[in-house]
Amino acid sequence: MTKNTISVAYFKHPYAEFVIGTYQDQLCLCDFRYRKMRATVDNRLKKQLKAEFIEQSNPLIEATITQLEEYFLGQRSEFDLPLLLVGTDFQQSVWRALTQVKYGNTASYLDLAQAINNEGAVRAVGTANGANALAIIVPCHRIIGRHGELVGYGGGLPLKKRLLELEQNLFLSPPA
Repeated sequence: MTKNTISVAYFKHPYAEFVIGTYQDQLCLCDFRYRKMRATVDNRLKKQLKAEFIEQSNPLIEATITQLEEYFLGQRSEFDLPLLLVGTDFQQSVWRALTQVKYGNTASYLDLAQAINNEGAVRAVGTANGANALAIIVPCHRIIGRHGELVGYGGGLPLKKRLLELEQNLFLSPPA
């Protein structure tokens, strides 16, 4: 019997270096290659999908790279990729709520907790946000502190600031 596999490839961009992974034609991983929680996120994916990482590209990984490049160039505000959210039901509800925070906007952890009808779960929402395996695509960088301050981010606060600034430009002028 062949073991399930998660195809992974690495993508180095001037903003950050990513590890991108797919499982059965769905994107399950698009995360910072060197983040502190790298092993935790990878192990969760492997365990829940009962799969191992195999370094190999495929059309979905290539499409993900193309869409990330468009995003970083300010040419894409939404991603059009089949996503596989791998986590608990609670984590998945938080990640789905994250996808509703639109390009150029921000929200607080309390806003997210309210969006999933669990206002008392602000800390748990923050923990789920930090466990997101689909950085940029499931936009956890759009979550800020209650008073507008930048708070934790797997890619680091300087990158979070840079992403939010990128999104504030809101497609000012399309390329000629």
